[in-house]
Amino acid sequence: MPNPASTVAPPLLEIQGLCFGYPGRPLLQHLSLRIGPGLTVVQGDDGSGKTSLLRLLAGTLQAQSGTLQLDGIALAAMDASQVFYAEPADTGPDALSVRQWHQAVQQRYPRFNQALWATLLDTLGLLPHQEKQLYMLSTGSKRKLLLAAAAASGARLTLLEQVFAALDQRSVQVVRQLLAQACGQSDRIWVLADYQAPPDLPLAQLITLPGQA
Repeated sequence: MPNPASTVAPPLLEIQGLCFGYPGRPLLQHLSLRIGPGLTVVQGDDGSGKTSLLRLLAGTLQAQSGTLQLDGIALAAMDASQVFYAEPADTGPDALSVRQWHQAVQQRYPRFNQALWATLLDTLGLLPHQEKQLYMLSTGSKRKLLLAAAAASGARLTLLEQVFAALDQRSVQVVRQLLAQACGQSDRIWVLADYQAPPDLPLAQLITLPGQA
């Protein structure tokens, strides 16, 4: 898979004093982290706040207190092309074809790597589906489509969740290779939320969120 050389300074994600929860159900309390390039895994049980943390970083949830910065700039003020996140299996408007959806994503991310996209479509078995509308895809195919777009986007901060769910064994191996490459990237931060970290990967960090009583 193509892995272009870094041409920009290493990114840095800084989380300071982050608090978030729901009435009667606190999730993240005074969380402070510094996350550099490569692959960081956030692991924890159901209800530990893994998905909420990704949504806070993506801006689809608002923190009750604390700051979130990428390269010293508040995430809320960042250009949208600097962050990639999509809910698992949620690709957006179902009436779009895969090809139309790809064109929309490519326009949003100026660093989009077309060669990597084409390679992943092939290795993930998505080439025959390009003219299908999104609603026609299986859950596994939608997940693969999102993974291909996330990798190709070139976003400084790439947020992933449960990347192996609903995937066939061949696709699992492709995704493992993709994550292994992410571990060595110096110009991007990848944050993966899952119940546990994939084995045998040189992670930048492993963050465990405590479960809720």
